[in-house]
Amino acid sequence: MGDEAYIYTVDEALLSLGFGKFQTLVLAYAGIGWLSEAMEMMLLSFVGPAVRIEWGISDRQESFISSVVFAGMLIGACTWGFVSDNYGRRMGFLFTALVTSLAGFASSIAPNYICLVALRFVVGVGLGGGHVLASWFLEFIPAPNRGTWMIVFTFFWTVGTILQAAVAWMVMPLFGWRWLVALSSLPSFLLLLFFNATPESPRYLCKRDKTDEAMVVLSRIASMNEASLPPGVLGLNSLPEDYASSSNVNLSEASPLITTKGKDGLKVFLDLLSPKLIRSTLLLWLVFFGNAFGYYGVVLLTSELSGTTRKCNSNLTRPSHLQDDTSLYRDVFLTSVAEAPGLLLAALAVDKVGRKASMYGMLFTCCVFLGPLIWPQKEVITTALLFGARACVTASFNIIYIYTPEIYPTSVRSTGLGMATAIGRIGGMVCPMVAVSLVENCRQTEAILLFELVIFVAGVAVTLFSLETKGRDLMA
Repeated sequence: MGDEAYIYTVDEALLSLGFGKFQTLVLAYAGIGWLSEAMEMMLLSFVGPAVRIEWGISDRQESFISSVVFAGMLIGACTWGFVSDNYGRRMGFLFTALVTSLAGFASSIAPNYICLVALRFVVGVGLGGGHVLASWFLEFIPAPNRGTWMIVFTFFWTVGTILQAAVAWMVMPLFGWRWLVALSSLPSFLLLLFFNATPESPRYLCKRDKTDEAMVVLSRIASMNEASLPPGVLGLNSLPEDYASSSNVNLSEASPLITTKGKDGLKVFLDLLSPKLIRSTLLLWLVFFGNAFGYYGVVLLTSELSGTTRKCNSNLTRPSHLQDDTSLYRDVFLTSVAEAPGLLLAALAVDKVGRKASMYGMLFTCCVFLGPLIWPQKEVITTALLFGARACVTASFNIIYIYTPEIYPTSVRSTGLGMATAIGRIGGMVCPMVAVSLVENCRQTEAILLFELVIFVAGVAVTLFSLETKGRDLMA
């Protein structure tokens, strides 16, 4: 058989081209987007308490500032996933960056509580598209190292959380929360600045029957990586239809799967609940809810327990000026640093132990760290336990972001990840009401028990996944 008769897939092309300069630039761009989302989310630990003092709002109003962000993210996660699956990955993350940057900066000059809540909701809509960048980057990575490089990608989230905590430590005491909000919007503007240099996903282009455009992108990768494409012509093969529901798949088989060409949003959504995908989809939703609830719970508990434990145990009131409470910034910074060892654990395990074992191991270990917090502890012990819990839930959260796109075909990949992320946003939306309201009312035991239950159930759900995706090619 001559070279001209051989048809190679996008996965084979990427494997031949390797991970080089081109993917490094894609990683940098997508990473800035991930860093931006992390910074905006970490604002929840600082803006609510600061606004409560400045404007005299209630506990419920304070928690609502966080909840509306998650409500916006719920809408954005569904919307931008559909946009990126039907109009391109680039179109998806262009609008997310535009909405996030403008609404984020406008939040810094909000004249009152109502305007701030409205603008933070819009920011949430923009942040809801963060998963589009994850799908986009994933589709440029060769299969053998996909897990490791996705962990490297998620490291930008950790950098964002640590950077935000450090900036808050420096900016809040001197300039207040408005300056912190304005500075947090800058990374999103960087995405707009360099947008014209970004390529479309060749996998998406092939799925839309734009093979010539996909070849242009692959040729550009070959040039920048100083590598060669396989001999032959680019084609499109798919893994078997039962890929997402079976752990025994012959990767040499190829058959058409789901295509979104000409489908509307409802039909794409129904594809996720088709007999072949429904088990994985429902379990993913449960795991995303538990991970988001647990992650943001630990983040918010750090700021809430910092002041409230003292109030509940020694009848001390919260500091009259949050900006002077340096212990809050220190505790948030230290627990944010915990994400670095969490990512290291994930990187070591994801391509060796596998996705499933890594996830449920981290979730169950997180429960162990949270257990002693059922009873009030000394400040140093509380910080240490939250450090360990943050590391574990971070590792699990990042691995589920790797696992989810791997079990969906290209035609519904971004929508599938978007829907799962949306369910996670519900967990994040409910979480502030628990973390703020229960702990503020000295009901720490009930709050921790609820976190333990949700995270444990998520761990059990992971064990029920039927597919391990370690080392497998993505479905076309």
